Amino acid sequence: MTALRILHVDDEPDIRELVGLSLGLDQAFSVRSCDRGRDAVAAAIDWPPDLMLIDVMMPGMDGPATLASLRQRPQTADIPVVFMTARAQSHELERFKSLGASGVIAKPFDPMTLAATVRSHLHALGVAALRAGFVGRLRSDVKTVVERWSAPRTDAASSVAALAELQAFAQTLSGAADVLGFYDLRRFADMLAEAATSPAITQNRVDQALAALVAAAEDI
Repeated sequence: MTALRILHVDDEPDIRELVGLSLGLDQAFSVRSCDRGRDAVAAAIDWPPDLMLIDVMMPGMDGPATLASLRQRPQTADIPVVFMTARAQSHELERFKSLGASGVIAKPFDPMTLAATVRSHLHALGVAALRAGFVGRLRSDVKTVVERWSAPRTDAASSVAALAELQAFAQTLSGAADVLGFYDLRRFADMLAEAATSPAITQNRVDQALAALVAAAEDI
């Protein structure tokens, strides 16, 4: 559901797994990965990310070549790119930025702080540039969530599953809204998450929290 999309590109499977696990610690992010630049360009068209993390040294199409390919296509020309590299000396950083990279994350990175580092890069980009795609996905996702929650449920198991889905959606939305500065939206998402997990869950309370969130999403 609604989250900030991060597309990670690295030819090393261990690094891809580590980045996925590290960013998975932050519910604001939805992460996909590719093992080569050519596939990343295609993936960015199919699943437009809010940010791409691209390894510099890759066989075939390396990081700079991947960035150049992205910039040549109207569908991907404006996607922010952060390079990940062990070559983090000052003259290399300047070169990467001159190529159009929004920033650089040095390798090796700390898995426990990678999500916070990615958040800082998103903030540095300016949230205005990221909001349009997020808002479009938000309204679509909210509509889907309302439809699923309103669907008839015939047993206790389906009710539990519906509440779990609602809770996961609200928690993910809260994290993404916090990154982008939608603080009222975050507050209503937190209210929905609390209503869906309270020991004294009631249909009416969840319905009210969801309705408040829908209204907040429509006002953006």
